[in-house]
Amino acid sequence: MENKTTPRSVLFCCDHNAVRSPMAEGMMKKFYGTTIYVQSAGVKNDLEVDGFSIFVCEEIGVELSRHQVRSFDEMKLWGDDITGFDLIVALSPTSERRALELTKVYDLKIEYWPIIDPTGLGEVREEKLSSYRVARDQIKQQIINRFGVARQDF
Repeated sequence: MENKTTPRSVLFCCDHNAVRSPMAEGMMKKFYGTTIYVQSAGVKNDLEVDGFSIFVCEEIGVELSRHQVRSFDEMKLWGDDITGFDLIVALSPTSERRALELTKVYDLKIEYWPIIDPTGLGEVREEKLSSYRVARDQIKQQIINRFGVARQDF
């Protein structure tokens, strides 16, 4: 993927804002600091941030344990308007459809990144962690491909 113009603000979204989009938000904040405003949301907010996501992100120095899960519908309550983002990155087909619905009358850039959903994969803890690491590493590589290397510590 070629490196495109760097947006000033990015919204990552997935189904529940509990696994993939918090990982992406956390990595972007660690790698790019305050140079890009970053948030995440889900189609639903019916789960807490996933413990396996927290664990595999801690392995690379990204803190997720304080992440507050939120849905698209709650964004305005939290002071964000979806139309205020330069780029929306959907990490699941469901979130891509919802983002397209919410922005159909606005000229907003939406990208879809096909990231594996690690939930439900693996029977034992180490297999589950392996699946979450795959998702984490896919997100990390997509971020590097899209936004470039910002800091030496990743």
